[in-house]
Amino acid sequence: MAAAVRAGLWHRGVISATRRGSHSSTALKPQYDAVIIGAAYLQKGGLKTAVLERRHVLGGAAVSEEIIPGFHFSRASYLLSLLRPHIYQDLELKKHGLKVYMRDPYSFTPMLEDGVRGRPPPSLTLGADLAKTQQEIGKFSEKDAKVYPDFLSYLERLACAIHPLLDAPPVDIPGLTQGSLRKKISALSSLKPLVKSGNDVLNRWFESEPLRATLATDSVIGANTSPNNPGSGYVLLHHVMGELEKEKGAWGYVEGGMGGVSQSIAHSARSLGADIFTNRDVEQVLIGQDGSAKGVVLTDGTEVHSKVVLSNATPYITFKQLTPQDALPEAFIKSVDQIDYTSPVTKINVAVDKLPNFLAAPNSADGKPGPHHQCSIHLNCESVEVLEEAYREGQQGRPSSRPMIEMTIPSVLDPTLAPPGCHVVSLFIQFTPYLLEGRRAWTDQDRERFADTAFDWVERYAPGFKKSIVGKDILTPADLERVFGLTGGNIFHGSMSLDQLYLARPLPSVADYRTPVKRLYLCGSGSHPGGGVMGAAGWNSALKVLADFKRL
Repeated sequence: MAAAVRAGLWHRGVISATRRGSHSSTALKPQYDAVIIGAAYLQKGGLKTAVLERRHVLGGAAVSEEIIPGFHFSRASYLLSLLRPHIYQDLELKKHGLKVYMRDPYSFTPMLEDGVRGRPPPSLTLGADLAKTQQEIGKFSEKDAKVYPDFLSYLERLACAIHPLLDAPPVDIPGLTQGSLRKKISALSSLKPLVKSGNDVLNRWFESEPLRATLATDSVIGANTSPNNPGSGYVLLHHVMGELEKEKGAWGYVEGGMGGVSQSIAHSARSLGADIFTNRDVEQVLIGQDGSAKGVVLTDGTEVHSKVVLSNATPYITFKQLTPQDALPEAFIKSVDQIDYTSPVTKINVAVDKLPNFLAAPNSADGKPGPHHQCSIHLNCESVEVLEEAYREGQQGRPSSRPMIEMTIPSVLDPTLAPPGCHVVSLFIQFTPYLLEGRRAWTDQDRERFADTAFDWVERYAPGFKKSIVGKDILTPADLERVFGLTGGNIFHGSMSLDQLYLARPLPSVADYRTPVKRLYLCGSGSHPGGGVMGAAGWNSALKVLADFKRL
């Protein structure tokens, strides 16, 4: 039997499909082949599988919740791109209800400074139409406009080099040291982008600040790093190597919110025979007399036995909270304590009663959304230095006074999310520390104060925004940890830094998803290749489990 603990997909259905307390009509059995999160591939491989979800709503951090009456939010993750195409196809997610709204254009960066007298301030819009995008970039630099197509080709080549590494467990160290020289060089050359900073990449290509700053957001989004720090080049690549509806690098909105992804996977798993349960909080992994995992015990005392256990919780939760400490080597526990979960992210979900009206792109008289409203809207991105200053403040234990804000309004494309004329707004904000100066925890007053700071900045770009707010949900790093089980509030289940990637993710000794406890496996974003609602770690882990299961 296999057992797995669900803790959270991040990095994106309808709310009625995940009612409080809803779960499979099948009763929880005392024995399974697998009790896991992300059960579809094991069930498809012939293992009788159960999924145990701690919260009342299925999906970890990829959930839809009606936290304000009438408004349905992608409460944590909010965009889809990185889900591996073969998983999309294998599990027939479209057949099982997944619908995605493509965005074109996809990026809008309004400026604050005054334009020509009587005209709106300047802005930069990027989209799939290359000629239009070059025209937009040309407002700031003709040179940048000319080389932009070459830059896109460069990113695609890098992404193609990385793709083979995503859909397989990391190459083992002996494989690298004992393999042919040609194979070693090939593997290492594929990892070259990891050592660069985002600015190293962007400065090589561009001179205009609005374009560099807009693109630099992808090098720091969700990461407690600066565009100038080594390794941020990989974070940039991580966020552009996805694919949606066969369009490279595209990001889209899931109908009904990000819970639509989780629900479609759940429907696929159920169709294959998996049992899925919510409100099932795992207390501990059960360890047999031979030292191997034999199932889990829930907080209500229920024991569920299995031949293997998979944990989609963060490595910290898996090894420090769910696994009995006497079952793990002391040196390994110390290594787990060194994993970096630092998060700079505060997510604010906002319900508004009218469409934001940007100075740089005023609303039309009929009040209908413009093309820019469907974009990722980058605020406080006039220059890379603005991002750098926000980062520096965050490292001092102070929420950024001029934070980097990625704003999305999915209801402009998906009318199921809000009442007519109203909208849901997502503000993904950096940089905010887990603990404030003096290692002080956030209070409600601190949350409100920071939300006001963020709203004040939005107001400067879109006057009238503050008056349109009818409700909000503020999630600091500590709140993301408390609600979704994201250790440190880190959306990737651990930093995507150079020392926590590939062979070292989350630690070299467990990079192949197997743990020191026999028959206990990792299957979440804390493992290779990381977070972002990819499914790749679960796929790779399932392959390991199925191979090992044949020998049990």
